[in-house]
Amino acid sequence: MTNPRETQSAIALWGEETFGPVSDPVALARRASMEMDELIEALEKGDTEEAARETADVLILLNRLGTTLGFELSDAVDAKMKVNRARLWFPAGTERAGIGTRASAPSPATTAPVFRSGTHRARRGRS
Repeated sequence: MTNPRETQSAIALWGEETFGPVSDPVALARRASMEMDELIEALEKGDTEEAARETADVLILLNRLGTTLGFELSDAVDAKMKVNRARLWFPAGTERAGIGTRASAPSPATTAPVFRSGTHRARRGRS
């Protein structure tokens, strides 16, 4: 028998039972930022197992934050991706492979073509 997937509500309940109720959502965001720093360190070292654990830490904190603020993280991601897919993007150069800049932002120095999200494979930007 496989274990069920964690849900936002189960993660939030665990957090409240373990650490008490969230009195300051900013503290959760700051903790998530610290976990992001640890994720970056793991990536810089090439430690994919540690990177997976740190990514999970970030997501756990973001799930708790969503519950604290009264939204489902998966719903927020779906809504934001709808916005991102409708935007135009400049592909990034090789030093920033895998990310890009919104076309509505100041034009990058490159004369690279602009792509609507989803119209060119692997040309997705950051939110």
